[in-house]
Amino acid sequence: MIASLVFVLALQAAAQTPPPVEPTPVRPISASKIILVGDSTTAVIGGWGPSFCADHVTSFVACVNLARGGRSSGSYFAEGSWDLALAEMSTRGFVATYVLIQFGHNDQPGKPGRSTDLATEFPNNLRRYVAETRERGAIPVLLTPLTRRQFVDGRVQNDLEPWAETIRAIAAETGTPLVDLNASSVAAVQAMGPAMAARFAQAAPSAEVSTALLTGTTIPAATGVPLTVLPTAPATTPTTSQAQNAAIEPVGQARTSFDYTHLGRTGADFFAAMVTRDLMIAVPELRRGLVP
Repeated sequence: MIASLVFVLALQAAAQTPPPVEPTPVRPISASKIILVGDSTTAVIGGWGPSFCADHVTSFVACVNLARGGRSSGSYFAEGSWDLALAEMSTRGFVATYVLIQFGHNDQPGKPGRSTDLATEFPNNLRRYVAETRERGAIPVLLTPLTRRQFVDGRVQNDLEPWAETIRAIAAETGTPLVDLNASSVAAVQAMGPAMAARFAQAAPSAEVSTALLTGTTIPAATGVPLTVLPTAPATTPTTSQAQNAAIEPVGQARTSFDYTHLGRTGADFFAAMVTRDLMIAVPELRRGLVP
């Protein structure tokens, strides 16, 4: 009798016990990727890219810097660096992959194996970058080239404007987000003047260069020869490009001397913050993954 009662009570207790709760599956991490493609003004040792990847993305954004010193929009293709970028775009698991593309410095005339024709090769290369990025399911973002910090009579000599304007036109033509780094950097460098802008270099200027900075007209860092007003290349300037047909020499070696193009840590930090600010405007969906 007692045994039967215990058995009944046990059955009642079992009936009142809720079933075990299944653990809630962990949601997949919604991670994005940013790939940097470009020349030394984006690359490690000399560019804004390292500071951008280190200080301006959250832990939910993978940042891969594939910029290469000394490369143009043509030579980057020819040497196979673009193939590496395409492979990075194919990595699975990211909710979105963004490819930031900045060329222009080494596309200018006078750079054997790298120079591209501004009227034909350069815009066609940009179109190819955009198209092939989209073919891989990634999102291209075009950047105009970072300004050089050369001055004549207190005015920035923006010899990269024709290349910047071509990039703006290709961005509009292809519906590609644009970060107008050239315009933003020119405005900032102009506002601070040559002496203040010189602190962005990789090394301190010589006494001779420092003296010239105070006059408002920069002199070439290596020669000390007075700088003349830099010409603006016309959109149809013909140049010889061997980038698509010849092996590329190992240009773009690390430099730590003073010049008006490359960036030390202070310059990298300054322009990385600028890129971040403008990128948040150009690509609003990236805002949550960026740190101003």
